[in-house]
Amino acid sequence: MRRTVIAAGMVGLLLPGCGFGGAVDRSARPEARPQAPAGQSQPGSQSGFNRWVEGFRSRALSQGIAPATFDRAFRSASFMPSVVRNDQNQAEFTRAIWDYLDNAVSPTRINNGREKLAQHAQALQAIEARYGVEKEIVVAIWGMESSYGSFRGTTPIIPALATLAYDGRRGAFFEEQLIAALRIVQAGDISPEGMTGSWAGAMGHTQFMPTSYLEHAVDFTGDGRRDIWSDDPRDALASAAAYLANAGWRRGQPWGVEVQLPSGFDHRTTGTSRPAAEWSRMGVTLASGGAVPDHGAAELFLPAGARGPAFLTFANFRVIKRYNSSDSYAMGIGHLADRLRGAGPFRAEWPRGDRPLSSAERQELQRLLTARGFDTGGVDGRIGPNTLAAVRAYQVSAGITADGYVSADLLARLRRG
Repeated sequence: MRRTVIAAGMVGLLLPGCGFGGAVDRSARPEARPQAPAGQSQPGSQSGFNRWVEGFRSRALSQGIAPATFDRAFRSASFMPSVVRNDQNQAEFTRAIWDYLDNAVSPTRINNGREKLAQHAQALQAIEARYGVEKEIVVAIWGMESSYGSFRGTTPIIPALATLAYDGRRGAFFEEQLIAALRIVQAGDISPEGMTGSWAGAMGHTQFMPTSYLEHAVDFTGDGRRDIWSDDPRDALASAAAYLANAGWRRGQPWGVEVQLPSGFDHRTTGTSRPAAEWSRMGVTLASGGAVPDHGAAELFLPAGARGPAFLTFANFRVIKRYNSSDSYAMGIGHLADRLRGAGPFRAEWPRGDRPLSSAERQELQRLLTARGFDTGGVDGRIGPNTLAAVRAYQVSAGITADGYVSADLLARLRRG
C-alpha cells in the first residue's frame, strides 16, 4: 500500500510497500538494514532466510499461529530476490499533481468505471445501502487500486512478506504483516497458494495490506469467506466501503468543491478550516457560480498555489486519506467519483509550465529557509506541514503571495537571498 506526499502541486511518491494504485501503509520511515556480524550469513541468502524462518516460527506460534498453519504456509516458501530488488529500487520521484490526475482520472478510467457501475449496479447499490458509502467512491477506489481488478498481482504474499521481513528495510513492519497474513490463512479465508498480490503484500481488488484486511474486510456474499482475491469483486468492494465507513464517512457529503477566490484574497488562509458561511463572507464562491454549500467545516486547499484551481475540502476528504494518506490520492478518488457521476473536469487551469523540484532541490529549499530563520523541522526533501508553514512565513516576509506553493521560482528567489 502506498504512501504519497503532496507538496504544493508536486506529488512525491514514496513506494515503501505498495499496491498498484495506492493502498494503506502506516509504516515508519524506512531504515537501512544493518550488516550481519562477521561469520554470519549476510542478508540476501537462502540459508540466511531459512534460519530466519526457523526463528520466526516460534514468534508466530507465540502469537497464536497454529503449527499446522505455519508449516503449510512455509512448505514451499523461499527467499525471493526479485522482491528485495523491487524494495531497493524504489527511487523517489516527483511529478506535478496535474500529471498525476491526468492518469488517475483519464478518459479510459472514467469510461471503464461507468461500465463497472452498470455491470455491478445491484451489488453496488446494496453496498451503498449497508455501509453508507456512495457507489461511485467505491468504484473509484477499485479503479485506482487495481484498474477495476485487472491488476491484482500474482506474487505469493507469504514468501514475499517473509523475504521483506528478513531482508527488507522495515523488518518489524513486514513481520507484523506476515503474522496477519498467517491469521487470514488460519481463519480459512484463503489458502497460502491463493493469497497473491503485489510484491510488497497488498492484496486483491482494493489492495488491502493484511492488517487492514483483518480490521476491515467483510464477507458480503455470505459464503463464510472474506474473499478479496477472486474474480467476483463484491467482498472486496464491500470491504473498501466498510473501511471508509469505519473511518467516519458521511453519506451525501462531497470530498470537496472547486471554488473561485475573489480579487485581493488573503492566501494566508490556505490550509485553514472555517464554516461555509465564513468562506462566503470572504467572497469565496463555487467555480460554477453560487454560494459554497454547507457540508460542515471546509478547508481551503490550493494544490498548485494561487495560480491553479482552488478547492474547499470537507471531512470526507480526510476520510479518503485514511485509506491512503495522500492529498493527491484523495483528490484523485474524489474527482474520479465525481466524473463517474457525470461531472465535468475542473474549470480552472493548472500551471502546467511549472516543473517539480528534485529531491536535492527540495532539500536545498529547506536548508535555505532554515538559514533565513524559517524552521522547516529538518532537511529531508519531504514537503510536509512544517515546510509549508515555513514557506508561507517566508512569503509573507518577502511580500509575495503567501500560498505555500513550492516551485522552481521560489527556490530561485531563495537562492538570490
